[in-house]
Amino acid sequence: MTQIDTKKIVTSLIDIFLDAGKISLDLRNKGLKKEIKSDNTPVSNGDIEVNNIIVKKIKEITPNIPIVSEETTENKSLNNLNDFWLIDPIDGTYDYINNLDEFTINAGLIINKKPAAGLICAPAKKRMFYSYGENFSFELINNQPIKLNCSNNFDKNEIKFVSYSNKIKPEIEKIHNMYNVKKCVRMKSSLKFCVIAAGEFDGYVADPRACEWDIAAGHAILKHAGGSVTDFDNNEILYGKKDFKNPSLILKSKNLL
Repeated sequence: MTQIDTKKIVTSLIDIFLDAGKISLDLRNKGLKKEIKSDNTPVSNGDIEVNNIIVKKIKEITPNIPIVSEETTENKSLNNLNDFWLIDPIDGTYDYINNLDEFTINAGLIINKKPAAGLICAPAKKRMFYSYGENFSFELINNQPIKLNCSNNFDKNEIKFVSYSNKIKPEIEKIHNMYNVKKCVRMKSSLKFCVIAAGEFDGYVADPRACEWDIAAGHAILKHAGGSVTDFDNNEILYGKKDFKNPSLILKSKNLL
């Protein structure tokens, strides 16, 4: 596709993400309507409302770029997608519907099958992250963009990883041992990418699970903060795969590269 201004696109979306975050909390406070989808995962009216808000704005800003969202069927049957959006309106729906605070609102822009930009809002945490290119990864703090550097706060004697579960599988524990991980904290949503990008944790390991919309925005934010996202064999993660399924994942701060 022709050259696009990722900075302009991302900065044009920050306010709508913050608004969607407030709406997600307002809807939860009023009481969510919950259903179970065909894949046996929960969805709420909050997921759908946030999706509608985000998709509408993205279509206004980038009308020629297809959107693939977890909560709609649109464009999911397309083959050979190269440039497209991946949206997960609420990542961590279980936390969302159970009044926990790690859920996130996500949009990742994929260009030539690679993450080019990302936005993640964690409304209950009052945190907003975004990126639009190498060395251009930020957290919005007191309405000021603070550049993220995943090398911050590194202590080689106290390597800290996040984990999807408190029960660490043997194949994941083997990788933890390889990196001399001393501490592991459970975190379920895409917030894990952001806390590694911010230097609060050093890495994350996961076997194949979930889908591309769960990781695209976080991948961009971490990569643009100097970190990396690969599979267990150190292969680059590309997007637009069959059924949008994820491979194994290793997230690393710059200090572990």
